[in-house]
Amino acid sequence: MRGTPVSAPTTETPAIVTSVRPPFHLAIPVDDIEAAREFYGTLLGFGRGRSAERWTDWNVAGHQVVTHQVGEPSDTPRAGVAGTNPVDGHDVPVPHFGLVLSVPEFRALAERLTAAGTDFVIEPYVRFEGEPGEQWTMFFLDPAGNALEFKAFADLEQLFAV
Repeated sequence: MRGTPVSAPTTETPAIVTSVRPPFHLAIPVDDIEAAREFYGTLLGFGRGRSAERWTDWNVAGHQVVTHQVGEPSDTPRAGVAGTNPVDGHDVPVPHFGLVLSVPEFRALAERLTAAGTDFVIEPYVRFEGEPGEQWTMFFLDPAGNALEFKAFADLEQLFAV
């Protein structure tokens, strides 16, 4: 209702949890829209949505990721990684985004990326092996230097393990 005050969250306010996960929207900069279209559409296999000369919507498992070309390919620095954070003995690129897949989907994607000659930032491996939150993970960069992580849990209940 318009004009109704909204109370500020408190430490007692629960996290937003819904039975149906709403799709998220993420817009990322790229320096070459055609290279991004090849990478996200052909290599990763994401469905292409609306697009124009300098942007494309991607269906990333029901989420909307938009690649926006900023500047021109010849004069735009790569978007890239702001830094890294040590996790399980690896330097994890930050920022990054990706999907949580099933283990078979993860393995199929890892095989496809390896066959395509992908230069992994962190090769596919099992992180936190034998510990809570055990997961398969891999990191790589898109042509503009944006970092992606894809992971898989044998037990999805471990997604938020403590």
